[in-house]
Amino acid sequence: MNHQNFLTLLDLSPETLRDLITRAIELKNIQKAGTLHEPLKHKILAMVFEKSSTRTRMSFEAGMAQLGGHAIFLSPRDTQLGRGEPIEDSARVLSRMADVIMIRTFEHEKIERFTAFSQVPVINALTDLYHPCQLLADMQTYFEHRGDISGKTVAWIGDGNNMCHSYINAARQYGFTLNIACPEGYDPDDSILQPAGSSAAIIRTPLDAARNADLVVTDVWASMGQEEEQAKREQAFANYQVDSSLMQAAARDALFMHCLPAHRGEEVTAEVIDGPQTVVWDEAENRLHAQKALLEYLLR
Repeated sequence: MNHQNFLTLLDLSPETLRDLITRAIELKNIQKAGTLHEPLKHKILAMVFEKSSTRTRMSFEAGMAQLGGHAIFLSPRDTQLGRGEPIEDSARVLSRMADVIMIRTFEHEKIERFTAFSQVPVINALTDLYHPCQLLADMQTYFEHRGDISGKTVAWIGDGNNMCHSYINAARQYGFTLNIACPEGYDPDDSILQPAGSSAAIIRTPLDAARNADLVVTDVWASMGQEEEQAKREQAFANYQVDSSLMQAAARDALFMHCLPAHRGEEVTAEVIDGPQTVVWDEAENRLHAQKALLEYLLR
Protein backbone atom coordinates (compact mmCIF):
# COMPACT_ATOMS: atom_id res chain seq x y z
CA MET A 1 0.00 0.00 0.00
CA ASN A 2 1.47 3.34 -1.01
CA HIS A 3 -1.44 5.56 -0.02
CA GLN A 4 -2.67 7.09 3.23
CA ASN A 5 -6.03 6.14 4.76
CA PHE A 6 -8.07 8.02 7.37
CA LEU A 7 -9.95 5.56 9.58
CA THR A 8 -9.18 7.21 12.93
CA LEU A 9 -7.39 10.36 14.09
CA LEU A 10 -4.48 8.14 15.09
CA ASP A 11 -3.76 7.44 11.40
CA LEU A 12 -2.20 10.90 11.06
CA SER A 13 0.48 12.61 13.12
CA PRO A 14 -0.44 15.49 15.45
CA GLU A 15 1.51 17.80 13.13
CA THR A 16 -0.47 16.67 10.09
CA LEU A 17 -3.77 17.05 11.95
CA ARG A 18 -2.86 20.63 12.86
CA ASP A 19 -1.81 21.32 9.27
CA LEU A 20 -5.24 20.09 8.13
CA ILE A 21 -6.94 22.63 10.40
CA THR A 22 -4.77 25.43 9.03
CA ARG A 23 -5.53 24.31 5.48
CA ALA A 24 -9.26 23.97 6.21
CA ILE A 25 -9.37 27.58 7.38
CA GLU A 26 -7.48 28.65 4.23
CA LEU A 27 -9.91 26.74 2.02
CA LYS A 28 -12.83 28.31 3.86
CA ASN A 29 -11.44 31.77 3.12
CA ILE A 30 -10.82 30.84 -0.53
CA GLN A 31 -14.43 29.73 -0.90
CA LYS A 32 -15.83 32.82 0.88
CA ALA A 33 -13.76 35.01 -1.46
CA GLY A 34 -15.32 33.30 -4.46
CA THR A 35 -11.93 32.19 -5.79
CA LEU A 36 -11.89 29.17 -8.08
CA HIS A 37 -9.71 26.40 -6.61
CA GLU A 38 -9.87 23.05 -8.42
CA PRO A 39 -6.83 20.90 -7.55
CA LEU A 40 -8.88 17.69 -7.78
CA LYS A 41 -10.17 18.20 -11.33
CA HIS A 42 -11.14 14.86 -12.91
CA LYS A 43 -10.77 13.04 -9.56
CA ILE A 44 -13.58 10.73 -8.42
CA LEU A 45 -14.84 10.19 -4.87
CA ALA A 46 -16.98 7.08 -4.30
CA MET A 47 -19.33 7.63 -1.36
CA VAL A 48 -20.53 4.35 0.17
CA PHE A 49 -23.45 4.86 2.59
CA GLU A 50 -24.93 2.09 4.72
CA LYS A 51 -26.14 4.65 7.27
CA SER A 52 -28.32 7.63 6.39
CA SER A 53 -26.79 11.07 6.43
CA THR A 54 -27.38 14.78 5.91
CA ARG A 55 -24.15 16.63 6.77
CA THR A 56 -21.79 13.87 5.67
CA ARG A 57 -23.26 13.45 2.20
CA MET A 58 -23.73 17.16 1.60
CA SER A 59 -20.26 18.13 2.81
CA PHE A 60 -18.35 15.47 0.87
CA GLU A 61 -20.37 15.90 -2.32
CA ALA A 62 -20.22 19.71 -2.26
CA GLY A 63 -16.57 19.66 -1.22
CA MET A 64 -15.54 17.40 -4.08
CA ALA A 65 -17.44 19.59 -6.56
CA GLN A 66 -15.80 22.76 -5.21
CA LEU A 67 -12.37 21.13 -5.60
CA GLY A 68 -13.14 20.37 -9.24
CA GLY A 69 -13.79 16.66 -8.81
CA HIS A 70 -16.90 14.49 -8.84
CA ALA A 71 -18.63 12.42 -6.15
CA ILE A 72 -20.73 9.31 -6.78
CA PHE A 73 -23.32 8.27 -4.17
CA LEU A 74 -23.64 4.51 -3.57
CA SER A 75 -26.22 2.97 -1.24
CA PRO A 76 -27.05 -0.69 -0.48
CA ARG A 77 -30.45 -0.18 -2.12
CA ASP A 78 -29.04 0.36 -5.59
CA THR A 79 -25.71 -1.51 -5.60
CA GLN A 80 -24.52 -5.07 -5.13
CA LEU A 81 -23.33 -4.05 -1.66
CA GLY A 82 -26.88 -4.62 -0.45
CA ARG A 83 -27.10 -8.04 -2.07
CA GLY A 84 -24.24 -9.69 -0.23
CA GLU A 85 -21.26 -9.04 -2.49
CA PRO A 86 -18.14 -9.62 -0.37
CA ILE A 87 -16.61 -6.43 1.00
CA GLU A 88 -13.24 -7.50 -0.36
CA ASP A 89 -14.63 -7.75 -3.91
CA SER A 90 -16.35 -4.37 -3.67
CA ALA A 91 -13.09 -2.81 -2.49
CA ARG A 92 -11.13 -4.30 -5.36
CA VAL A 93 -13.62 -3.05 -7.96
CA LEU A 94 -14.44 0.41 -6.59
CA SER A 95 -10.79 1.26 -5.99
CA ARG A 96 -10.05 0.59 -9.68
CA MET A 97 -12.63 3.19 -10.70
CA ALA A 98 -12.40 5.87 -8.00
CA ASP A 99 -9.46 7.91 -6.71
CA VAL A 100 -10.68 7.98 -3.10
CA ILE A 101 -13.47 6.17 -1.24
CA MET A 102 -15.58 7.41 1.66
CA ILE A 103 -17.52 4.86 3.73
CA ARG A 104 -20.27 5.40 6.32
CA THR A 105 -21.24 2.08 7.87
CA PHE A 106 -21.99 0.23 11.09
CA GLU A 107 -19.23 -2.20 12.16
CA HIS A 108 -15.75 -0.68 12.13
CA GLU A 109 -14.39 -4.06 11.11
CA LYS A 110 -16.15 -3.63 7.75
CA ILE A 111 -14.18 -0.52 6.84
CA GLU A 112 -10.94 -2.16 7.99
CA ARG A 113 -11.60 -5.13 5.69
CA PHE A 114 -12.48 -2.81 2.82
CA THR A 115 -9.30 -0.78 3.36
CA ALA A 116 -7.14 -3.90 3.30
CA PHE A 117 -8.23 -4.58 -0.30
CA SER A 118 -8.48 -1.02 -1.62
CA GLN A 119 -5.90 0.43 -4.01
CA VAL A 120 -6.85 4.02 -3.11
CA PRO A 121 -7.28 6.05 0.11
CA VAL A 122 -10.28 5.19 2.28
CA ILE A 123 -11.98 7.71 4.57
CA ASN A 124 -14.05 6.75 7.59
CA ALA A 125 -17.17 8.91 7.36
CA LEU A 126 -18.57 7.21 10.49
CA THR A 127 -18.65 3.74 11.97
CA ASP A 128 -20.09 2.50 15.25
CA LEU A 129 -16.62 2.94 16.77
CA TYR A 130 -15.31 6.26 15.40
CA HIS A 131 -16.31 9.51 13.67
CA PRO A 132 -12.95 11.17 12.88
CA CYS A 133 -14.17 13.56 10.16
CA GLN A 134 -16.47 15.23 12.68
CA LEU A 135 -13.49 15.83 14.97
CA LEU A 136 -11.60 17.61 12.20
CA ALA A 137 -14.54 20.01 11.93
CA ASP A 138 -14.86 20.36 15.72
CA MET A 139 -11.17 21.16 16.14
CA GLN A 140 -11.29 23.66 13.28
CA THR A 141 -14.27 25.34 14.93
CA TYR A 142 -12.54 25.63 18.30
CA PHE A 143 -9.36 27.02 16.69
CA GLU A 144 -11.41 29.62 14.82
CA HIS A 145 -13.22 30.83 17.94
CA ARG A 146 -10.68 30.38 20.72
CA GLY A 147 -7.29 29.52 19.23
CA ASP A 148 -5.18 26.48 20.04
CA ILE A 149 -7.01 23.81 22.04
CA SER A 150 -3.76 22.41 23.47
CA GLY A 151 -3.82 22.57 27.26
CA LYS A 152 -7.57 23.22 27.40
CA THR A 153 -10.25 21.10 29.08
CA VAL A 154 -13.12 19.49 27.17
CA ALA A 155 -16.18 17.97 28.83
CA TRP A 156 -17.97 15.14 27.06
CA ILE A 157 -21.49 14.68 28.45
CA GLY A 158 -23.44 11.56 27.50
CA ASP A 159 -22.87 8.22 25.81
CA GLY A 160 -19.40 6.68 25.47
CA ASN A 161 -20.07 6.25 21.76
CA ASN A 162 -18.19 6.72 18.48
CA MET A 163 -18.02 10.49 19.00
CA CYS A 164 -16.68 10.01 22.51
CA HIS A 165 -14.08 7.58 21.17
CA SER A 166 -12.94 10.13 18.59
CA TYR A 167 -12.76 12.82 21.27
CA ILE A 168 -10.51 10.50 23.29
CA ASN A 169 -8.20 10.18 20.28
CA ALA A 170 -8.39 13.94 19.71
CA ALA A 171 -7.28 14.58 23.31
CA ARG A 172 -4.17 12.50 22.59
CA GLN A 173 -3.44 14.14 19.23
CA TYR A 174 -4.29 17.78 19.98
CA GLY A 175 -3.08 17.89 23.58
CA PHE A 176 -6.19 18.70 25.62
CA THR A 177 -7.73 17.04 28.68
CA LEU A 178 -11.04 15.22 28.24
CA ASN A 179 -13.50 14.78 31.11
CA ILE A 180 -16.06 12.10 30.22
CA ALA A 181 -19.39 12.13 32.07
CA CYS A 182 -21.43 9.05 31.23
CA PRO A 183 -23.74 6.79 33.26
CA GLU A 184 -22.42 3.39 34.31
CA GLY A 185 -22.98 0.83 31.59
CA TYR A 186 -22.41 3.38 28.84
CA ASP A 187 -18.66 3.86 29.19
CA PRO A 188 -16.35 4.26 26.19
CA ASP A 189 -14.44 1.18 25.04
CA ASP A 190 -11.66 0.53 27.51
CA SER A 191 -9.24 -0.42 24.73
CA ILE A 192 -9.63 3.12 23.38
CA LEU A 193 -9.71 4.93 26.74
CA GLN A 194 -6.72 3.29 28.42
CA PRO A 195 -4.08 4.20 25.79
CA ALA A 196 -5.06 7.85 26.27
CA GLY A 197 -3.59 7.74 29.79
CA SER A 198 -4.01 11.02 31.65
CA SER A 199 -5.47 12.75 28.56
CA ALA A 200 -8.95 11.33 29.23
CA ALA A 201 -10.81 10.20 32.34
CA ILE A 202 -14.34 9.22 33.32
CA ILE A 203 -15.96 11.61 35.79
CA ARG A 204 -19.46 10.34 36.53
CA THR A 205 -21.08 13.62 37.61
CA PRO A 206 -21.79 15.93 34.67
CA LEU A 207 -21.34 19.11 36.73
CA ASP A 208 -17.94 17.94 37.94
CA ALA A 209 -16.89 17.03 34.40
CA ALA A 210 -17.98 20.43 33.09
CA ARG A 211 -16.42 22.49 35.88
CA ASN A 212 -14.15 25.15 34.29
CA ALA A 213 -14.24 23.31 30.95
CA ASP A 214 -13.38 25.34 27.85
CA LEU A 215 -15.61 23.25 25.59
CA VAL A 216 -18.74 21.22 26.37
CA VAL A 217 -19.82 18.55 23.88
CA THR A 218 -22.71 16.13 23.75
CA ASP A 219 -24.52 13.81 21.34
CA VAL A 220 -27.90 12.11 21.06
CA TRP A 221 -28.73 9.53 23.71
CA ALA A 222 -29.72 6.89 21.13
CA SER A 223 -27.63 6.74 17.96
CA MET A 224 -28.64 5.16 14.65
CA GLY A 225 -29.41 1.51 15.22
CA GLN A 226 -30.26 2.04 18.90
CA GLU A 227 -33.82 3.31 18.45
CA GLU A 228 -35.28 0.30 20.28
CA GLU A 229 -33.28 1.35 23.35
CA GLN A 230 -34.73 4.89 23.38
CA ALA A 231 -36.91 4.53 26.49
CA LYS A 232 -34.18 2.72 28.44
CA ARG A 233 -31.60 5.31 27.44
CA GLU A 234 -33.85 8.24 28.31
CA GLN A 235 -34.00 6.89 31.86
CA ALA A 236 -30.26 6.19 32.07
CA PHE A 237 -29.27 9.61 30.70
CA ALA A 238 -31.91 11.70 32.49
CA ASN A 239 -29.25 13.46 34.58
CA TYR A 240 -26.87 13.95 31.63
CA GLN A 241 -28.59 16.82 29.87
CA VAL A 242 -26.54 19.88 28.92
CA ASP A 243 -28.55 22.80 30.31
CA SER A 244 -27.79 26.35 31.40
CA SER A 245 -26.73 25.30 34.91
CA LEU A 246 -24.17 22.89 33.48
CA MET A 247 -22.83 25.55 31.10
CA GLN A 248 -22.55 27.96 34.04
CA ALA A 249 -20.22 25.45 35.72
CA ALA A 250 -17.93 25.61 32.71
CA ALA A 251 -15.50 28.45 31.99
CA ARG A 252 -17.08 31.85 31.31
CA ASP A 253 -16.12 31.74 27.63
CA ALA A 254 -16.85 28.02 27.17
CA LEU A 255 -18.23 26.88 23.82
CA PHE A 256 -20.94 24.29 23.20
CA MET A 257 -20.77 21.73 20.37
CA HIS A 258 -23.04 18.98 19.07
CA CYS A 259 -22.44 16.97 15.89
CA LEU A 260 -26.19 17.05 15.04
CA PRO A 261 -28.94 16.11 14.57
CA ALA A 262 -29.95 17.29 18.05
CA HIS A 263 -32.98 16.46 20.17
CA ARG A 264 -33.85 19.60 22.09
CA GLY A 265 -35.20 18.71 25.51
CA GLU A 266 -33.22 15.46 25.67
CA GLU A 267 -29.41 15.66 25.55
CA VAL A 268 -29.44 19.47 25.34
CA THR A 269 -31.90 22.23 26.10
CA ALA A 270 -33.02 24.68 23.44
CA GLU A 271 -31.67 27.47 25.65
CA VAL A 272 -28.12 26.09 25.25
CA ILE A 273 -28.05 24.92 21.64
CA ASP A 274 -29.72 28.12 20.43
CA GLY A 275 -27.90 30.33 22.93
CA PRO A 276 -24.83 32.59 22.81
CA GLN A 277 -22.26 29.86 23.60
CA THR A 278 -23.25 27.49 20.80
CA VAL A 279 -21.07 27.08 17.72
CA VAL A 280 -22.94 24.11 16.26
CA TRP A 281 -23.72 25.86 12.97
CA ASP A 282 -20.08 26.79 12.36
CA GLU A 283 -19.22 23.24 13.42
CA ALA A 284 -21.63 21.80 10.85
CA GLU A 285 -20.37 24.07 8.06
CA ASN A 286 -16.78 23.18 8.88
CA ARG A 287 -17.40 19.56 7.91
CA LEU A 288 -17.20 20.92 4.35
CA HIS A 289 -13.93 22.78 4.78
CA ALA A 290 -12.15 20.23 6.98
CA GLN A 291 -13.00 17.38 4.61
CA LYS A 292 -11.83 19.41 1.62
CA ALA A 293 -8.49 19.79 3.38
CA LEU A 294 -8.46 16.04 4.04
CA LEU A 295 -9.29 15.19 0.41
CA GLU A 296 -6.54 17.50 -0.80
CA TYR A 297 -4.06 15.88 1.55
CA LEU A 298 -4.96 12.30 0.64
CA LEU A 299 -4.93 12.98 -3.11
CA ARG A 300 -2.06 15.41 -3.40
